[in-house]
Amino acid sequence: QEQLVESGGGLVQAGGSLRLSCAASGRIFSNYGMGWFRQAPGKEREFLAAISGSGGRTDYADSVKGRFLISRDSAKNTVYLQMNSLKPEDTAVYYCAGRVGFYVATRSRDYHYWGQGTQVTVSS
Repeated sequence: QEQLVESGGGLVQAGGSLRLSCAASGRIFSNYGMGWFRQAPGKEREFLAAISGSGGRTDYADSVKGRFLISRDSAKNTVYLQMNSLKPEDTAVYYCAGRVGFYVATRSRDYHYWGQGTQVTVSS
């Protein structure tokens, strides 16, 4: 089964940090390009960060650049999103995604596999 499972969401205060994890079901994901997206109620799904299959290339949305960091651990077949300096406007459901392809992508339509999402709530 090809599956992505997010974890690590929760309630944090503004200015705090949180690390999200995305565990892939098998080694088939080990060289896929991976990404993180989020969606708040009434809004479209928003690209946050992407990482190449090797982990050597990354891309970030302007809204999170300098605050969020995407990384991956091939041995654990897991992708992470370290979120620092969180703001109330970061509140959303966060999703990880994988694509059949080595390079980074920023469009949701370029991703083939999606996790179930994890809620992140940032209080004032």
